[in-house]
Amino acid sequence: MEAAAEPGNLAGVRHIILVLSGKGGVGKSTISTELALALRHAGKKVGILDVDLCGPSIPHMLKVQGQAVHQCDGGWVPVFVDQAQSISLMSVGFLLEKPDEAVVWRGPKKNALIKQFVSDVAWGQLDYLVVDTPPGTSDEHMAAVDALRPYSPLGALVVTTPQAVSVGDVRRELTFCRKVGLRVIGIVENMSGFVCPHCAECTNVFSRGGGEELARHAGVPFLGSVPLDPELTRSLEEGRDFIQEFPSSPAFPALSSIAEKILNETPI
Repeated sequence: MEAAAEPGNLAGVRHIILVLSGKGGVGKSTISTELALALRHAGKKVGILDVDLCGPSIPHMLKVQGQAVHQCDGGWVPVFVDQAQSISLMSVGFLLEKPDEAVVWRGPKKNALIKQFVSDVAWGQLDYLVVDTPPGTSDEHMAAVDALRPYSPLGALVVTTPQAVSVGDVRRELTFCRKVGLRVIGIVENMSGFVCPHCAECTNVFSRGGGEELARHAGVPFLGSVPLDPELTRSLEEGRDFIQEFPSSPAFPALSSIAEKILNETPI
């Protein structure tokens, strides 16, 4: 019998989305960051929980690396990304003494921190909590799903790249979702072609269509294809708001459409 969710630090969170992939390097953190920014620009209050303990890159992408996490009566206070406090972030990156320090932990310690992130971060009122996960289907994923299950997460957004090797690994992630009873919101194909910044022609560097074909075979929604875009890469490296600053970029309509589909599914 499942435990009921105790009133606590997730009581004010309306929708929880896990960003998953069976493959490393497909851009889960990129999709998590840009989804959060797009939802923020739609007027929503968003939190990001970065449970990629060995590769916490979102603080850099949002230009808040080096910030300190403080304690309050309700637990840890997440780092606010903007003055309006419309995006908040919690990441193991804030807990490391040095930014290049490696997290050399065994499974039980990782699992304990993930459970602590779920229970002890004072998120306040949020429309969406986006959970950025590490690659694979290992202990961290089980810990995150088990800790979040009492709060009825909306489901998983699964990220792949077009090529067959990536799609094969991501197919196993879909199997993981079925086994743990986690609904799949949809599949996003990232790095779907390279858009030339000079002529705007799109070259399919990693083949094309693998994510859409996987979604069709699995019977889950296909949310869209995000091209390789130098402006998107630069904005992430410099910690800039891509959604606000690059509306004419080729990746902008794809990311906006993915956020819109999430919003349409979760009317607030």
